[in-house]
Amino acid sequence: MKILLVGISVRAMAESAVHSGYQVIALDAFGDLDLEAIAECHALQREFHLPFSAGSLYKASQGLTFEAVAYTSNLENHPRLIDKFSQRYLVLGNPSGVIRRIRHWQTLIPVLARAGYSVPETVFPGKGSFFDPARSWLIKPVLSGGGHGVAYWKRKKLPGQAYMLQEYVPGRPCSFSFVANGSSCVMIGMTEQLIGGSEFNAGGFLYCGNLLPIGTTREEADRRVLLGQARKLAAYLTQEYALVGLNTVDFILHDSQIFLTEVNPRYSASMELIEWAYGLPVFKLHVQAVLTGELPDFELETKLDDRSSYGKAILYAHQDATAPDTLAWHERGIRDIPHPGERLVRGTPICTLLAEGKDRESCLAGLIDKSKRIQGVIYA
Repeated sequence: MKILLVGISVRAMAESAVHSGYQVIALDAFGDLDLEAIAECHALQREFHLPFSAGSLYKASQGLTFEAVAYTSNLENHPRLIDKFSQRYLVLGNPSGVIRRIRHWQTLIPVLARAGYSVPETVFPGKGSFFDPARSWLIKPVLSGGGHGVAYWKRKKLPGQAYMLQEYVPGRPCSFSFVANGSSCVMIGMTEQLIGGSEFNAGGFLYCGNLLPIGTTREEADRRVLLGQARKLAAYLTQEYALVGLNTVDFILHDSQIFLTEVNPRYSASMELIEWAYGLPVFKLHVQAVLTGELPDFELETKLDDRSSYGKAILYAHQDATAPDTLAWHERGIRDIPHPGERLVRGTPICTLLAEGKDRESCLAGLIDKSKRIQGVIYA
């Protein structure tokens, strides 16, 4: 069975799939150098001269030969595309009906609140709801992803139909990931999110990476309490929405409490660290859970005492430039590598940096050091 991997960037998912022996075709916006090295690879703009969109992905895919489809960001915002794929191919992931339900914030947020889970107060478009302008609010696109379009809302009027307001909850942005079979699930990892890091030229609320495990203000006991909350929430979402395969929940860790902000019902960027740190073949777990309902025999509790830290950071271009000779970047712990001579556009990703450290601080320092070194080469 040949599997099409499709999304904005599929390199990490492709690495996991290839390492587990799956035959894949990669179709994304970039067609990075290291992706080309491991799989048949197609880039929307370079090969098909198409801008990135869900429609462009489907159009380009029709010239390729495959039997199944596995998707990543941002196709969770386009269930119609999942519908189109499912009419002709086996979809390895949550079906469109599940996506529509769990990504419909107007119903998900109230359902979770009634069930006793902590969620930020949210004001949805077209509801005529009152919000207190004296409190801190964020404006978020309804079709959200990666922190794009998220900002503090300073006005007294509600935004337009494409946006919602969510009360700002102070705390640490995090995520947890699990694999599900529609009725049961297994937790596979918890990570801290890097948001708006100036060291990586990411401003505002833009996502720019993850650290594993989540750093806590106290000892490992905190992580066990947090894992208990996450496991309970994952089980509820799995049963309520019949989730299958890999899924991730984004949340704010506020006063040792999980405040859910988003559900991503697909392979997510943080899973690369989970595979690296724990040796879990995450794409294989995804396929097995979807096709047969098999879940891994894995206890995340056994990993919580490990003090080693694993990190990834997305380096963005702070100005237009041209990629230098990048052929040796892979050996330097760099992924999503641009081709030599490729145009680098201000505000768009250049590459992904990987680092490992004895603790959170040393790992983050390693990522920052790599960022400085790579930028020194690019902008010399």
